[in-house]
Amino acid sequence: MIVVTGATGHLGKLVVEGLLEKLPADQVAAAVRSPEKAADLAERGVEIRRADYTDPGSLVTAFKGADKVLLVSSSEVGQRAAQHQAVIEAAKQAGVGHLVYTSAPQATTSALVLAPEHKATEELIQASGLPATILRNNWYNENYLDTIKQAVATGSFVGSAGEGRVASAARADYAAAAVAVLTGEGHEGKIYELTGDVAWSNAELAAEIGKATGREITYTDLPADEHAKALAQAGLPEPVAGFVAALDANIKDGLLAETTPDFHALTGRPSTPIGVTVAEIVDAG
Repeated sequence: MIVVTGATGHLGKLVVEGLLEKLPADQVAAAVRSPEKAADLAERGVEIRRADYTDPGSLVTAFKGADKVLLVSSSEVGQRAAQHQAVIEAAKQAGVGHLVYTSAPQATTSALVLAPEHKATEELIQASGLPATILRNNWYNENYLDTIKQAVATGSFVGSAGEGRVASAARADYAAAAVAVLTGEGHEGKIYELTGDVAWSNAELAAEIGKATGREITYTDLPADEHAKALAQAGLPEPVAGFVAALDANIKDGLLAETTPDFHALTGRPSTPIGVTVAEIVDAG
């Protein structure tokens, strides 16, 4: 039995879909905070198990009989380490044979603003003694959904990443890598740095949006403090605006620029170029 946490979320749902292409539905369980949101999966024969990262008892029950568990990292920044610790302890208590975790690029050594909670989680996994695989996912193409939509609407977008590059891939790519690990053999003890095949800059993103819309799109690079101020003026809460600007500073420093062969090695296919995702978002309106 393979249990996928966060199975109604963007990434978890894609992993479940990928597993169902390879395995009978009765070998897949969806661990979700709100079981009613997984009704469509239940109709297809997937076992739905309630699992709340803040309710350790629910996690032990959700992982009962699981050979493998995919821990999709929590979306609650600032609470992740504690929530992930509950999952790890429950997996150990339930006798899970293989834990797979979605982490961040170079999590244990990177200055990336998102890295500390992932570093803490990786250390907890190692200390647990559970056989584990770490999937260090680079940026998602879909992280730029709002930026692309804004550029389509206004003809421009701003940032503070300078000429920094992002080796992103589509969310479906990272899901495919997770499916390959969950359905494959010999991945225990491995860390995979998963990236897109090509790293791109904001100027290149503007060019891709321009290509998809058939008109000129401009990118304006701002100092980090001005970028944060512009985001706050656009309605983002100040802490969030500061966080986004900090991420751009990380990109400017090259922390998301490295490409690796790990994705292709796991899936046997190329990653989805940012231009393909841009075109899909533009076409969808």
